[in-house]
Amino acid sequence: MKIMESAENYLETILILTKRTGSVRSVDIANELNFSKPSVSVAMKNLREKNLIRVGDDGLIELLPEGLAIAEMIYERHLLLTKWLEHLGVNPDTAVADACRVEHVISQESFEAIKNHILGHIENVTF
Repeated sequence: MKIMESAENYLETILILTKRTGSVRSVDIANELNFSKPSVSVAMKNLREKNLIRVGDDGLIELLPEGLAIAEMIYERHLLLTKWLEHLGVNPDTAVADACRVEHVISQESFEAIKNHILGHIENVTF
């Protein structure tokens, strides 16, 4: 399923917050992304309708299998591209910002080629 960049960002944020705190609510996403609560609420409704997340009666947000797969793919791209750019000498803040943009548009083929190159040439790359 091809989804919009904004949806990928929301899924990635849910994954990151889940790893960081163990649970996620819409307000956590709004605070993390500095978005309004109504904007996040609309996005969560759209992700629910696409069966990418589930929102429990307690308001906790859970990634469903397809949503988790997308979130993990985007997060892996983000981490690897950030480390690569930093290795090339890019300022860490710039590397994070640029990786955030690239992670959504790069093809799987190009990403895999970069990943294989990085893993073969840069020591101590961990995710």
